[in-house]
Amino acid sequence: MDITAALVKRLRDETDAPLMEGKRALQQAAEEIGAGAAEDAVCARAKDILRESGKSHAGKRADRTVSQGVIAVSRSGNAAAAVTLLCETDFVARNEDFQALAQKLADAFAKSDPGTDPLTASVDGKPVQELIEEAVAKIRENIQLGGVKRVEGESIGVYLHHDKMKAALVSASGGNGTAQDIANKVGTQVVALSPEYISKDQVDAERLAKEIDVEKQRAIESGKPAEMAEKIAQGRVNKEFLQQVVLLEQPWYADLSKKVGEMIGEVKIHRMVRLETGKTPVDTSVG
Repeated sequence: MDITAALVKRLRDETDAPLMEGKRALQQAAEEIGAGAAEDAVCARAKDILRESGKSHAGKRADRTVSQGVIAVSRSGNAAAAVTLLCETDFVARNEDFQALAQKLADAFAKSDPGTDPLTASVDGKPVQELIEEAVAKIRENIQLGGVKRVEGESIGVYLHHDKMKAALVSASGGNGTAQDIANKVGTQVVALSPEYISKDQVDAERLAKEIDVEKQRAIESGKPAEMAEKIAQGRVNKEFLQQVVLLEQPWYADLSKKVGEMIGEVKIHRMVRLETGKTPVDTSVG
């Protein structure tokens, strides 16, 4: 059969495949089916060929470094999700189709928990892995799913930095109706100051002891006696280390004279998630 411009356009409209690649897929499909093939059958087979091609493209590019990407966030009821989608170049990270895929995944995961293997979750009737393979075939870069987080709770704070490379999800409750506003503000705090823990009770005792020992040796080396060095070390760890890594001990981003713990009042922070492209997500919770 003749591969008409109208048929090529139809396939492109339905798959977003490049024109020449779509035409080649249609020609291959027509040859496989043989003379007298119906357009619908040829088009359906061409779609299969393009999907197989997408898997091939994905496989060939799978070892390429993905150092760029975006984070998309979404809310749905009492849940929110954040998805990191990684690519090779900043050019693709700014691509509308790439960002739309990240947002599609975030929207779907906010509505339905993707489980322990998000690549196998179904979105728009397809496994996420297949959606990514289709994007690789179209965009021609290695694309990988990075960190995926979903948070549920009474009040969920969501913050996405303007560069779309950092985001936070915060679960909170209490505060006589202020929890939602506080959770959103704490999300900004989490992105800006990168805490690792919510409360100081969560800090590993061994890590804390190591920090105290380092500060004690520092004080001794500056000429302080051992007993005084111990007190200095405790003070430095409380003032510097804990204020750096513990959310509730950090200075409030909007008023550095006060701690986060003071500013949130009766609101309880139950879970804190921080994502940044190229880094392992921070995900911590307290009872």
